Amino acid sequence: MSLRFAALIGVACLLIGAAASAAPLSIGIRADPANPATPKMGDRLAFHTTIRNEGPTPINGLTAWISLVQVDPGKEQPVDLEDWSAHKAVAAATLGPGAELTTDWPMRLIQAGHYRVVVSAASRDGTALTASPFADFSVAEKPVVESARVLPVALGLPLLIGGAILWRRRI
Repeated sequence: MSLRFAALIGVACLLIGAAASAAPLSIGIRADPANPATPKMGDRLAFHTTIRNEGPTPINGLTAWISLVQVDPGKEQPVDLEDWSAHKAVAAATLGPGAELTTDWPMRLIQAGHYRVVVSAASRDGTALTASPFADFSVAEKPVVESARVLPVALGLPLLIGGAILWRRRI
């Protein structure tokens, strides 16, 4: 047997072993039906995931996390979830064969744009990462200045200052 042939067999065995030890997980993701049809900045969205062990053996040390990516042309980048969501990861000590882990991922919309959310999972014993399908959504801009909130201040402050000046002159 040539050295080249033996190396190919070794690589094939490694690949087969890695495939056999990969976590047999499936992850489904869906938007909450209560989400606004046209979300805008300040609104809240929620996504639901179901992580299922499709294999015959328990999965130990399962960790799942949510990721958010902005996909606007020229602005493609991962989003730091610090302001978007307080719920960034879940863990399960063991997920038995056929068992499911369901999770809700709430988030508050901070910035206008087009986004893609995905939930990924890995196990302590596994050699592979499992990801959900993408869930895309868009966030519309919300006017930062609302006249209903600004008008009382804009009219009230000059009147208050003028009244204070007149009151001081009387004293």
